[in-house]
Amino acid sequence: MRSLVANHLMDVVSTDQHTVKPRFDGKLEFAPPVQDFAAEGYPLVGGRLDYLNEGKVAVLVYHRALHVINLYVWPAGDNGAAPIEAHTIQGYNVVSWTRNGFQFRAASDLNLAELHDFANLVSP
Repeated sequence: MRSLVANHLMDVVSTDQHTVKPRFDGKLEFAPPVQDFAAEGYPLVGGRLDYLNEGKVAVLVYHRALHVINLYVWPAGDNGAAPIEAHTIQGYNVVSWTRNGFQFRAASDLNLAELHDFANLVSP
């Protein structure tokens, strides 16, 4: 939740996935999937490195109108899939799921229905 109120939202500011993805090269031991969903109303605006559970993760930053969505991405233990789970923490909505060898966690003040729609865009 701290990431949504911090002054350091992005290391790289760009709407181009071909600019954001290389930013993680050599800084992570994995290549996060980076996509732009501007046509669907969720434009990519940048990314940064962060830590979650003491491990490095990629954070892709998206917008939906005036809302910020922080999408945390890190390798899953296997290629299995886990359904989307939703939680509300300190007034922020969080959805988590696993697909295609990655774990995803999206956090935002966006309403839960739109955050769930975003999760389905990221990994259908």
